[in-house]
Amino acid sequence: MDVDTLLSITQLHGKVATDEATTQTHGEDGRFGDATAPEAVVYAESTEDVVALLTWAHQTETAVIPFGAGTAEEGFLAATRPSVSLDLSRMNSIIEVRERDFQVVVQPGIRRLELNEALADTGLMFPVDPGSNSSIGGMASTNASGTTTVRYGGMRQNVIAMKVVLADGRVLSLGRPVRKSSSGYDLKDLFIGAAGTLGVIVELTLALQPIPEHVSVVQGFFPSTSGAAAGAYAVMAAGSPVERLELLDALGVDAVNKTSGSELPAATALWIGIGSASQAAVAGDISRVAEICTAQGAIEIRSATRREEVDALWEIRHGLAPAVIAQFPGRRYKLTDTAVPLSRLVEMVDFASEEGRRLELDVIPAGHVGDGNVHVMVAIKPGQEGLAEEYSDAVVLKALELDGTATGEHGIGIAKRRYMRFEHGEAVDIMWDIKRAIDPRGIMNPGKVLPEPA
Repeated sequence: MDVDTLLSITQLHGKVATDEATTQTHGEDGRFGDATAPEAVVYAESTEDVVALLTWAHQTETAVIPFGAGTAEEGFLAATRPSVSLDLSRMNSIIEVRERDFQVVVQPGIRRLELNEALADTGLMFPVDPGSNSSIGGMASTNASGTTTVRYGGMRQNVIAMKVVLADGRVLSLGRPVRKSSSGYDLKDLFIGAAGTLGVIVELTLALQPIPEHVSVVQGFFPSTSGAAAGAYAVMAAGSPVERLELLDALGVDAVNKTSGSELPAATALWIGIGSASQAAVAGDISRVAEICTAQGAIEIRSATRREEVDALWEIRHGLAPAVIAQFPGRRYKLTDTAVPLSRLVEMVDFASEEGRRLELDVIPAGHVGDGNVHVMVAIKPGQEGLAEEYSDAVVLKALELDGTATGEHGIGIAKRRYMRFEHGEAVDIMWDIKRAIDPRGIMNPGKVLPEPA
């Protein structure tokens, strides 16, 4: 790679780093193995910077890996060949708030929590909540979702329009700031979830929602994980006004108890967020959800209605992963993310639990079960690395067998490319046709998402 020429590009003067500490951290990706560092990091501060880098990279056939906040999983950031990391964190401005249209226009580097803090006085919020404080551009690139998807949908449903820079430096505006359109191919959605393999997102128009006035949480505690999964299905089938529906197994509950100081019962828990239409409706909504959980075998029901209590409970839920790590110090971890149709949810959760017991692994099932998204965290003892891979493989293949997907929200990256043909068949070849048409020299985040061509 001709790093000297990169350093000499006028637009990027002073924005390029090549020291080992910086490059190493830009190759790290969640819990995906060891970092494979890029050779340089470019800190873009404008669309013009992105155009300058990609024009040079296209001419020199240099690989480029877009970088947001580094919170992704599955190996999106690891360099598969000599590469430049394009860090978009300095492009973090709110360009325009359109309160009357329930929209905001942002640069990709702004983070989720900072965006919602800036919007607080408007009474509006950006609803997608993956738990981590990810960058908005990174969330779009992985089609992130999370705890609120059951009501608001993921990134694909909440990105209205965007600007992208293609591999050769061309800038495209995709989508229009309207609620619906039947005009032409929907190229915007092609870039959502593409993980930077087609181009770089440099601006996003997002849908906003009113901040709910009346929120509550019902916690149902069950003697088994499958019982809790059945309860989750029953709550959804009843048409309850659910905003979030989360499952933590007993081991996960024990872990968050120890780290947060909470005193939750030692049982599998459903955490059900409810958004009631009025204050008068709150008690009735809680009562109906509690009755459903009790009918499905819940051994204890708790509820919270004060916003401070509700927010605190969701903070505890979002702290599950670090709580598990604290519970099993010194271990390595593998997180498997699948999603299945709601009617197959109980079967999927049962399999994930039973397979863990069969292989004698410490597994912690959890998930956004209101939309069929099942996560399993494996705390790996020394010598269990092969078993953990066997377990993860079995869970993913089971989800595909149940008409599900290899990943509900984390994405394919490097780690799950081997499942693409199981899930998509010959459609993978069409994906390669699209990739070659938009990025003919293959410089955009190579080695990610798509398996090798047939």
